[in-house]
Amino acid sequence: MGPFLKLSHGIDWFNNQIGSLIRWLVLAAVLISATNAIVRKAFNISSNAYLEIQWYLFAAVFMLGAGYAFLRNVHVRIDFISSKLSKRTNTIIDIVGIVVFLMPLCIILITLGWPIFYNGWVSNEMSQNAGGLIRWPAYLLVPLGFSLLLAQAVSELIKRVAFLRGDIAEPMSVEPGKSDEELLAEELAAEAERHLQATQKAVSVHDRSVKPNGVK
Repeated sequence: MGPFLKLSHGIDWFNNQIGSLIRWLVLAAVLISATNAIVRKAFNISSNAYLEIQWYLFAAVFMLGAGYAFLRNVHVRIDFISSKLSKRTNTIIDIVGIVVFLMPLCIILITLGWPIFYNGWVSNEMSQNAGGLIRWPAYLLVPLGFSLLLAQAVSELIKRVAFLRGDIAEPMSVEPGKSDEELLAEELAAEAERHLQATQKAVSVHDRSVKPNGVK
């Protein structure tokens, strides 16, 4: 399994880099959207190109991020069922899902999406909206996104088979757990609690210091 695990590690590294890139795409989409809204409201100026680039970036985040989401194990699971099963049973279910459903779906959509991209690229198809953008970059996101997802499916399949063989200790790179949002909310709640306790302590000290002598 050594060469396969090296392949899995390489795929994981690549999709992790894509995930880092996606963060910048989100920032770009937010900045463009905010700027477009401000200019439209303040100066009554609008551009279809700026509107469409927002759609392109939004689509890119979801299409290119599918493989990264699989790597990070943040896709939807039926927790009330999976939590009652052993790790080995969940791993076998994952393998069946990857081989029977996910990989064939990716191959079908890549096969269907590539000709649409190629035709749009060759014809230099443009948006029907005045001042709009060329269409082939948006078409490319479909085969490219599902290619990244297919590659990650191969990586996850390798890791799960290696786990069943006893070659690795865990069947996935990231164990299911609390989301980043939940962890952030807990951190903020803990910080607020510490701040409240510090405030109450300061008030208590102040009250004691201002009491007249002899007053208990």
